[in-house]
Amino acid sequence: MSTLRNIRNTIVDVLDPAGDWLALLPIRLLMAWEFGKAGMMKLNGTNWFANVQDNFPFPFNVVPVEISWFLATWTEILGAAGLVLGLFTRFWAFSLIILSIVAIAGVHWPDQWDSLAELWKGYAISDKGFGNYRVPLLFIAMLVPLVFAGAGKLSLDNMLAKKLG
Repeated sequence: MSTLRNIRNTIVDVLDPAGDWLALLPIRLLMAWEFGKAGMMKLNGTNWFANVQDNFPFPFNVVPVEISWFLATWTEILGAAGLVLGLFTRFWAFSLIILSIVAIAGVHWPDQWDSLAELWKGYAISDKGFGNYRVPLLFIAMLVPLVFAGAGKLSLDNMLAKKLG
């Protein structure tokens, strides 16, 4: 039994320090890819926010659509760069969560639903009349650890903290 415990301890002794460096990196890179791609599509596309602005929650529904488009575009692009570098990670993760919540409310939430069963149908990738909030909800779930834990040791945040702290 002690041999198994020793093997387990050896594995844990290797994984724990590696996790400090690498555990959050795949989340950062995946979120950077997704938000960066969305931001570049907005940068190179036409502003369709006018079609959905009434669905945005207050105070986002009173901001002119040109400003909303600009803010969404550059939050996605700069947030993606920040996540790749691990620079101001908590700020960018929190900002992208807010952006995702607004996207769910404005674009992905069902227009109407009468029961939780109907609402649950919106937890889908494609919109078949019930919304499609699954992907932005998953993005929020992946960004939450970055808000609370930061970028990890493999980041500019960690280097800055060492230099300044």
